[in-house]
Amino acid sequence: MKKNPFSLLGKVVLVTGASSGIGEQTAISCSKMGATMIIAGRSQENLDATLSRMEGQGHRAITGDLTVAEDLRRLADAVGEVDGVVHCAGVRGLSPIRMVSEKFMREVFAINYDAPILLTQRLLFRNLIRARGAIVFLSSTAAHLGVHGVGIYSATKAALRATTRCLALEQAKRGIRVNCLSPDLVETRLLRVDPQVAGPNEWLEEQRKRHPLGLGEPEDVANAIVYLLSDASRWMTGQTIVMDGGVTF
Repeated sequence: MKKNPFSLLGKVVLVTGASSGIGEQTAISCSKMGATMIIAGRSQENLDATLSRMEGQGHRAITGDLTVAEDLRRLADAVGEVDGVVHCAGVRGLSPIRMVSEKFMREVFAINYDAPILLTQRLLFRNLIRARGAIVFLSSTAAHLGVHGVGIYSATKAALRATTRCLALEQAKRGIRVNCLSPDLVETRLLRVDPQVAGPNEWLEEQRKRHPLGLGEPEDVANAIVYLLSDASRWMTGQTIVMDGGVTF
């Protein structure tokens, strides 16, 4: 029987930000496709909850704050060799530019850009990402568009897109593919109770009306990530896939 090109059987995949939202669902979806998972996040309790929903055996959870240099080094040292890395950890960062403080800007960049790039650097420097592996960064449609109040957030996500193209060229000789996903609004549990969203029920309903296919679900993004990790995408690198439900801006 011909191997399913979308299967992750035999692959070891690291997912950051796996304690909630897209990262949580990515870990679950990858496990269902046969991958052995290493999941990372700041909450052991939430990581345990993610583990309880995953299929298969041999999965591991590692806690830490990737903006802390020692935690980042500890994670990189603990994972061993992997076939895939998915960077889901991130923060929204809502503030108009005229209200942005240096502290705010540095914090958003530290979480959304510095942490995934420095973790990737350490893994690559130690040759812990196997040849013909895959790296996936999570960007946002905010990196492609002008959106009120998210200038710094948008900048971090645009930086990931730009780095993706450069890193893809650097790693092509080892067959390591580097791609990026730019989802629009995804209806996670956290979004429904986000204190930064005024009147979340009314606001979410308005957003649903603006998207011809409705809002995204974590499974939608996770399925695309499975594709980018699998052999089915072996000829794709340096690309950013936009997932926006057909919304017209």
